[in-house]
Amino acid sequence: MLVLLPPSEGKAPSGRGASLKLESLSLPGLTEAREAVLSELVELCRGDEDKARDVLGLSEGLRGEVAKNVDLPAAGARPAGEIYTGVLYDALDLASLDAAAKKRATRSLLVFSGLWGAVRVNDRIPSYRCSMGVKLPGLGALGAHWRAPMADVLPEAAGDGLVLDLRSSAYAAAWKPKGEVAGRTASVRVLHAPTRKVVSHFNKATKGRIVRSLLTAGTVPAGPAELVEALRDLGYEVEVEAPAKGGKAWTLDVLVTEIH
Repeated sequence: MLVLLPPSEGKAPSGRGASLKLESLSLPGLTEAREAVLSELVELCRGDEDKARDVLGLSEGLRGEVAKNVDLPAAGARPAGEIYTGVLYDALDLASLDAAAKKRATRSLLVFSGLWGAVRVNDRIPSYRCSMGVKLPGLGALGAHWRAPMADVLPEAAGDGLVLDLRSSAYAAAWKPKGEVAGRTASVRVLHAPTRKVVSHFNKATKGRIVRSLLTAGTVPAGPAELVEALRDLGYEVEVEAPAKGGKAWTLDVLVTEIH
C-alpha cells in the first residue's frame, strides 16, 4: 500500500544535526528536479525579500520564512515525519505509534512537496516554505515542473498494491495515476454527513485518523474494494463510487457526523 499525503504549511524547526543531503532522499529519480527547485528557491530568497515573499505567497507576518529558505543548504535536517505539523499530522501522531506501525509508516507513507517532489517520512529534510502552488520565475509552476519526473518515478513506487490518495488538489496535480495504477487507486473525501459538505479542518483531521487506524491495525488492503471493507471494519462509515470502467480511480466518501 502506498499512501499519498499533502504536506503541511506549518512546519517544525529544522534540526541541529547534519545538513540536507539530496542524494540520500528516497525516490532518487527526483534528485535532478529537486536540485533545480532548491537552487532557484535559495537564489530567489537571497535577492529582493519583497519579491520573494510575493512569489511564495507569504504575508508580512511570515517574512522570516524567506530567510529560512536562504539557509536551506546548510540547515540541520530531521525526519520529514517530524518536520510536517498541522491538523492531519497531529491526528496521525507518528511519534506515538508502536514500533511495528512506525515501520509500516516508513514503507507506505509518501508526502508530496513543492520543493522535494515527494519524500518518505524518514527522509531527513530541513524546515522550508514552498508550496506546490508557487510559480518560480525560472522554472515556472511547480505542479507542472514535477509532472514529468513524477510520471517516471511514481508508478514504480506504487508497486502492485493499493494507492490511497489523500492529497489536496494542488498536490494531486503533480502526479495523476494512470492506467493499471489508476485502477487500484482510491481517493478519499471526508464529508459532514448531515450536509454532505467538505469542511477543511475535520477533513484533514479525519484523514490523519484514517491513516493512523490502518497503520495501527496493520491492515494492508489489496485494492480499493478491500479498503472499503477495512475502513468499515475499523468503524468508518464509507460510501463508494466505483469507476464505470477499468483504469479509473475509485472515489470513497467517509461520512462524519461530528466536526472536530
